[in-house]
Amino acid sequence: MKSEHPEPVKGIDAASLAPDGPSSGDAPGRPAAMYGVEANDPQGRLVDRSGTSVADMRQITALMQAMGNLRDVEERLSQASLEYMKLGKTDMRALHFLIVSSNTGGVVTASVLANHLRITSASTTKLLDRLERDGHITRSPHPSDRRSHSIHITEETRTVAMETVGAQQARRFHAAARLSPAERDVVIRFLRDTAVELETGMEWVRQTAGE
Repeated sequence: MKSEHPEPVKGIDAASLAPDGPSSGDAPGRPAAMYGVEANDPQGRLVDRSGTSVADMRQITALMQAMGNLRDVEERLSQASLEYMKLGKTDMRALHFLIVSSNTGGVVTASVLANHLRITSASTTKLLDRLERDGHITRSPHPSDRRSHSIHITEETRTVAMETVGAQQARRFHAAARLSPAERDVVIRFLRDTAVELETGMEWVRQTAGE
């Protein structure tokens, strides 16, 4: 919410907007406001914040920093997961999809998996051959379509993934559970709104991809 009498903030020192106290995800030598608006856009070329108060800017900077710290932790966890499981990122996404599909009663075929991963059928075939060779999945005749095979994660891989990577990822639940229903509604609205904002104006990405 905007303050009734916003104080102009253009041109202020980014360090003055740094959140108070250390952040759990900060790395040694990193600027305190690494993800803050002022640190990344001091001239106001990206965001017009002329009507935003210093207090609001400080809080927004703290929010951006918290999101950045979360992203850093997620990246470290993702990398540790890949190294622990000795798999690639797409492999891990495939196994996660197989676990969720199994839990929800879904039948996964090569085409279903390819659609989820957004990769070609040729790439999917190579991925499945590799995962099957390494003992992570099995393939069996489809229950209703003789032309297809259903794909299943092996019990050993499921157990290892659930007891390590899955258990770590599930800790998000504790943070969400500590919020009140009203607070969760605010967070949900913010995350959905942020996703929409980030998807807006991405024509340059589509042009680069040749779409």
